[in-house]
Amino acid sequence: MTLPDFSTSIDPVKLDKLAEVAIKVGLQLQQGQDLVLTAPLAAVPLVRLITAHAYRAGAGIVTTFYSDEETTLARYRHGHDDSFDRASNWLYDGMAKAYENGAARLAIAGDNPMLLAEQDPIKVGRANKANSIAYKPALEHISNFDINWNICSYPNPSWAKLVFPDLPIEEAMRRLADAIFAASRVDRDDPIGAWAEHNAELRKRSTWLNDERFSALHFTGPGTDLTVGLADGHEWHGGASTAKNGVTCNPNIPTEEVFTTPHALKVEGHVSSTKPLSHQGTLIDDIQVRFEGGRIVEAKASKGEAVLNKVLDTDEGARRLGEVALVPHSSPISASGVLFYNTLFDENASCHIALGQCYSKCFLDGAALSQEQIKAQGGNSSLIHIDWMIGSDKVDIDGIRADGSKVPVMRKGEWA
Repeated sequence: MTLPDFSTSIDPVKLDKLAEVAIKVGLQLQQGQDLVLTAPLAAVPLVRLITAHAYRAGAGIVTTFYSDEETTLARYRHGHDDSFDRASNWLYDGMAKAYENGAARLAIAGDNPMLLAEQDPIKVGRANKANSIAYKPALEHISNFDINWNICSYPNPSWAKLVFPDLPIEEAMRRLADAIFAASRVDRDDPIGAWAEHNAELRKRSTWLNDERFSALHFTGPGTDLTVGLADGHEWHGGASTAKNGVTCNPNIPTEEVFTTPHALKVEGHVSSTKPLSHQGTLIDDIQVRFEGGRIVEAKASKGEAVLNKVLDTDEGARRLGEVALVPHSSPISASGVLFYNTLFDENASCHIALGQCYSKCFLDGAALSQEQIKAQGGNSSLIHIDWMIGSDKVDIDGIRADGSKVPVMRKGEWA
């Protein structure tokens, strides 16, 4: 079967700029460094450009793995029941070995966010859990920031139609591509310079938060009264960061957040999502959870509740937080008015929290800390790391100091 080609709807100059930014800003790929690349089949035009820029930058070898929506659905339509408790361990073991040997990692996002919405949520949950267990050896190199890594995006036709359902597919592809280019800052004459300026601004925010040394953050708004204790020795980050291999990279393109590690045992209260969460092909909307002692003890959602509860049962750490991130409501992605149904973008339109695994880099001297030390300081451990949005122009945030005094951090979704 020949796949329809909608790539002519996409500005080739901006697409090439995105590829260049992914290599030079997102990864800062090093001379002789190998690259492991994953992408949907629809993203072949971007894969080819990224591969060319990688080799121009001196890449050792670029190895690409493709995913395909119809192949994924075939498993749910025809697979034996035992299939949903299995994953490609050999593949993830190989990826982990590549990272141990110094390879960089680049993922192109763009799958249909609703791909598995009509599939059995129990099978989806089982498959996700099996995949999380198999992926852990590779994921640890990313969550521990051992290597330079990056995620960027390409507009899949099924994704474009979800975001712009009333437009012809060619126009929907063009509109989504333009939204991706704007959010990724490649619609400028000098995207690399624009990223340098943006990274400097994010660094100012994280420096202020680090100087304040808050012990907790208090979120209040419709359906939300949540106190997020911060891990002992936590450190705020945003924009470009230096991995343990010494390479300074921008892991997410786009990014508008500054983020750190919550204390896994010190989260109290209730919180409601402000945007839908697209997770592994399922849309989870109107999430409402309640925390006690850092753990989610009650959870519900208007859509995808069964999948949400399966996610929360992945392991003990899945019900605790591994990240808290601050994003102004006026961020370019929020201002665009586009709901991307893609966490990479929607999390950068809103303050958010993440269930599961924490980032070791979000601790003072995190590279020198053992897993036991990170746990002792409040860092969470889990097979998952799933961001969901809790910020809006109706949410206020206060920083709480060790003496209990409060400092305004955000008012009506904007920096105070």
